[in-house]
Amino acid sequence: MNRFPSISSVWLLLAGMAGASAGQQAVPANSNSAQSMAQTQQPPEPRLKPNPMEELRRFEPAADEEYRIGRGDEITVDFTGRPELQAKLVVGPDGRITLPLAGEVMVASQTRAEAARTIELALATYYANLSAMVTVTKYTANRVRVLGAVDHPGPMEFDGNPTLLEAITRGGLPTAGPEKRPQIPDRCAIYRGSDQVMWVQLRALVDSGNPLADLRLRRDDVVYVPDPSERFVSVLGEVNHPGAVPLLSNSTLPKVLADAGGITDKAGGKPRIEIIDPSTGTRRTVMFNDLLNPTQSLEVTLKPGEIIYIPQSGFYRATWYLERLNPFAELATLAAVNGAL
Repeated sequence: MNRFPSISSVWLLLAGMAGASAGQQAVPANSNSAQSMAQTQQPPEPRLKPNPMEELRRFEPAADEEYRIGRGDEITVDFTGRPELQAKLVVGPDGRITLPLAGEVMVASQTRAEAARTIELALATYYANLSAMVTVTKYTANRVRVLGAVDHPGPMEFDGNPTLLEAITRGGLPTAGPEKRPQIPDRCAIYRGSDQVMWVQLRALVDSGNPLADLRLRRDDVVYVPDPSERFVSVLGEVNHPGAVPLLSNSTLPKVLADAGGITDKAGGKPRIEIIDPSTGTRRTVMFNDLLNPTQSLEVTLKPGEIIYIPQSGFYRATWYLERLNPFAELATLAAVNGAL
């Protein structure tokens, strides 16, 4: 089972590092010229901080986002003027349905209208001028998982658009105090796929009456509610089980990677490990082979809240993933702790 940064972009850091390197190479050998240049250099202009609330809005799916059929959904297919062709079907694990005559037809990830058109085309050889209509009668695929400090962790199915508070409430709010009263957690994380994570300062949003406290979720999102005393890091990218990994007193980087299921083959023969601290915007790079080389004596200290990211091999894919990860945007809600709310 899958388990599962807020200032500027990773690329601004990289560009700054590259610019600094280029500037050092351009300094003449004459020391007087170098001193003169140093005296005339101006401090870099400040950059605007992204609004954490705006980042939350970008993360939230649109209210009118059309539902897409998923594996396990039960659908009914009706044909105008042809009631005898009505079919009640279940979308298989492979995303297909089976139609008489036409056989297997892929409908997963399609809207109702798209699926109807797909079915019409599949049956066009056997029936002329068919007009199909698809209705979802049971939303089995519309599920999210709630993990961590809740009473009933696991997958949950929703007939409509799942929301954050609804998911956490159904999972069972964590309790506190001698009377064990349910409490809104201070924060939670939403993991989306293997390369996105959004931290939400939930209690602050609820206390301020911000509607984003109940932001809409997407199918297959994972909501993680940490225990207040728990220390952990997020492991994303090319690992078998991306998500939150507890950070114990004896935790090492290899052990954390092992707890995340190990590195996948897509990371290549010389995997690169990016360690991003969302609180400072700093980034460290460690080569996995150096980590395992006993002659290197390489020790990597991890801090709670850091993101460990394993990109795919190849410069293009690594660049694409880092840009999409954009930890300072995806986790900009951490700024709320510093009074951004």
